[in-house]
Amino acid sequence: MLTVIGEALVDVVSRSGAEPRAHVGGSPMNVAVGLARLGQEVQFLGRYGQDDYGHQVVEHLRGNGVALPFEADARPTSVAQANLDEHGAATYDFQLDWSLDVDSARIDELLEDTSLLHVGSIGAMLEPGATVVGEAVKRAQRTALVSYDPNCRPTIIPDSSDARARAERIVALSHVVKASDEDLLWLYPHRSVEETARAWLKAGPRLVVVTRGGQGPWAVNRGTGSDGVSVPAAHVTVADTVGAGDSFMAALLSALADREILGASAATSLEELSADEVTELLLSAAAAAGVTVSRAGADLPTREDLPVTS
Repeated sequence: MLTVIGEALVDVVSRSGAEPRAHVGGSPMNVAVGLARLGQEVQFLGRYGQDDYGHQVVEHLRGNGVALPFEADARPTSVAQANLDEHGAATYDFQLDWSLDVDSARIDELLEDTSLLHVGSIGAMLEPGATVVGEAVKRAQRTALVSYDPNCRPTIIPDSSDARARAERIVALSHVVKASDEDLLWLYPHRSVEETARAWLKAGPRLVVVTRGGQGPWAVNRGTGSDGVSVPAAHVTVADTVGAGDSFMAALLSALADREILGASAATSLEELSADEVTELLLSAAAAAGVTVSRAGADLPTREDLPVTS
């Protein structure tokens, strides 16, 4: 079983001259759906309300085959207002309630059969839920592959020093870290994204990946050496960028699961990946992100949607 912990919300997407459209979203929730669409068995641990938006969240997750151990609560479902510019790039305004009313024994039970735990974004930084996420990471680290995507939201966590400290705590406990160049430049404005990725690799992870928009992703592990490896971004017509990073993350983790790089042996397996193998991982993840940006909203691909590779 793969487990994702984090926020679920509804993106109300607005574009000039068009009626707003509501899409179920939230970075960790998108990753859970992406993993399920790629054929992985996955459960999602997050909160949502008993309102209409909460019903949309439940229908979306269950409709995509994601297991939901938690019931809806009486508080409103979180909402993100996404405003798209003429190029399809999104900026966000959030109305959030991020908490997980669950005790440690229940978390232990849900993580017992977990071979991969993914966390990130608002769920790993905004209190009070961030504390629960951090404890779950500590519990899972020795028995599961732990992955992290900071997916920073400066409008929610505006203090970059606080965000940096929170990110570094989880980075140190993670095996795989994926971050965008925008995230890394906001967290560490005085050094290159590659320098930050190398510093994070020394802090604990066995593989660090940086997505760089149209420049394509870059990654570093022991097998690549300090120069790392990069691949080009997929060449597609961009509808919008909503969910692109989440699609990349889900495809990367699914590719690791396909290679049985999971569980207690994940750290060693990640270190042993060669530069060619890391390149293959990047190509598959970039292809998935390319499918998503060619569609409106966070519409992540299934295996059948992905290009066939030789």
